[in-house]
Amino acid sequence: SLDRYKGRCYDIEPVPGEDNQYIAYVAYPLDLFEEGSVTNLFTSIVGNVFGFKALRALRLEDLRIPPAYSKTFQGPPHGIQVERDKLNKYGRGFLGCTIKPKLGLSAKNYGRAVYECLRGGLDFTKDDENVNSQPFMRWRDRFLFVAEAIYKSQAETGEIKGHYLNATAGTSEEMLKRAQVAKDLGMPIIMHDYLT
Repeated sequence: SLDRYKGRCYDIEPVPGEDNQYIAYVAYPLDLFEEGSVTNLFTSIVGNVFGFKALRALRLEDLRIPPAYSKTFQGPPHGIQVERDKLNKYGRGFLGCTIKPKLGLSAKNYGRAVYECLRGGLDFTKDDENVNSQPFMRWRDRFLFVAEAIYKSQAETGEIKGHYLNATAGTSEEMLKRAQVAKDLGMPIIMHDYLT
């Protein structure tokens, strides 16, 4: 029977101090989720549930993942020691930031902001998830100016620096193309935003 695949609301509590607000506890069977797929998990929980217009006031407060499901994820391919070795940074935490303003800068000015952050002492910077390929800053120009900023800051500081280039695009083919350009520029870090 398909009933075994339904979500179950197992408790409802009033929100303390609020009228007509409640906390609902819902459980889903693990068979609904592909093993090791964060994308499938969030699409199922957040995408499908929040897509119901009748639930427009719904808010996700907490998500508890059973250990049996958590164990299906491979985890990162390596640990912090590999990151420290790559950056040649030991005995302290890494320092990084997301470049702001996130939208509106030209690629040249964006690269300048990356340079200033890295030259000023940060270990890495990253694109905001909204930074893709907008008319004011196309992805290829951004990649080129960011690469220039990294190489210049490394030469001036004598330290290894990095930047998370957002390679998110409308198609997987375009994302792979952007990833290849990053690799060709010597940029070892890219990011992909699948859910914001």
